[in-house]
Amino acid sequence: MSEQAIDPAVYPKARTCPFAPEPEYAELRAEAPVTKVPMAGGGTAWLVTRHEHFRQVLTDPRMSSNLRRPGYPQLSSGQRAIADLMAPSIIGLDGPAHTAARRAVLGEFTVRRIEAMRPRIQQIVNDCIDEMLAGPRPVDLVRAMSLPVPSLVICELLGVPYAEHDFFQERTSRLFRRTTSAESRGAAIGEIQAYLDGLVTAKEHEPTDDLIGRQIRKQRETGEVDHDALVLMAFLLLIGGHDTSASMISLGTLALLENPDQLAEIVADPAKTLPAVEELLRYFTIIEAGTSRTAVEDVEIGGVLIRAGEGVVALASSANRDPEVFDRPDELDINRNARGHVAFGFGPHQCLGQNLARLELQIVFDTLFRRLPGLRLAVGVDDIPFKSDATIYGIYEMPVTW
Repeated sequence: MSEQAIDPAVYPKARTCPFAPEPEYAELRAEAPVTKVPMAGGGTAWLVTRHEHFRQVLTDPRMSSNLRRPGYPQLSSGQRAIADLMAPSIIGLDGPAHTAARRAVLGEFTVRRIEAMRPRIQQIVNDCIDEMLAGPRPVDLVRAMSLPVPSLVICELLGVPYAEHDFFQERTSRLFRRTTSAESRGAAIGEIQAYLDGLVTAKEHEPTDDLIGRQIRKQRETGEVDHDALVLMAFLLLIGGHDTSASMISLGTLALLENPDQLAEIVADPAKTLPAVEELLRYFTIIEAGTSRTAVEDVEIGGVLIRAGEGVVALASSANRDPEVFDRPDELDINRNARGHVAFGFGPHQCLGQNLARLELQIVFDTLFRRLPGLRLAVGVDDIPFKSDATIYGIYEMPVTW
């Protein structure tokens, strides 16, 4: 199956600097914060680049999340065909339907429930570091830490055997690479869904004490089990629950190694780790163009009239670099108050797993730099392969030593 080249003239754009979004976004934010642009998957959409307008788009009920609606921004070739293959999911629902679907699973991601996972996440991180210490150096941090930690956590949360993690990682990597052909992307989705279909069927016969099993028992208390909805929920949580955190572990570690003074601060005072996590999330904004909408009525954003049926891309990476909200936005500063960032989105569709992501990152950074105080890159930053070709930005490989 053929791979497709990325056209630099269309959106979303590939990053040319590992530590910043495209400079053109800053120009648009200053001069044309709501502007129409060509999309990589065809057609045009309105690009919204300011923090204020980003939040407006994501809280306006006249903006639809329905991926199948005509005019929905096409970020990659074949996106609409893939959307048509899948049943409507929580990320593509609007209004009361979305509220009900989100409420059904929200209890699994409360601060209290996620905090109860701390000992197990700590054990997973410790086990990964034990293996690093016992093995040869240098070691690829992506394979040794970034991928296994969130993969193990989300697999255990859902009740998916961790033995299948290579199966999921290969397919999710293919799924999120913007150069992947529509046929290859569709095949990856089908293979993951087929596996999860069998897993959910098995748990329907014998519900287990995990998220899927609890959802099955909960649905039986009020009616029949919605098998297809459970498969789709598992699909979204699985692919969204490990690749994003894995990318932030790698990128966050790199940024802290490149800023030793700030790293020294969190090593000396672990109370600074969580604020550092928020700043790293703002600074990298690894899903920069995943907040797309379609106007269902005429809407005015930033003095620009967006007609019903037109697509909108609320650009998180640009919003998180808005100097009207963040002083010196292009600098990494773990002491800033970055809680206003929109790396997890905003409004009703804000990321369900954000509490889990924060906890994973906090434990990894605290433990990694405490147990490996001499941790350093084994290659230059210019030699690190970044995921500039992927929908979720990150790092393919990061050799480290100590």
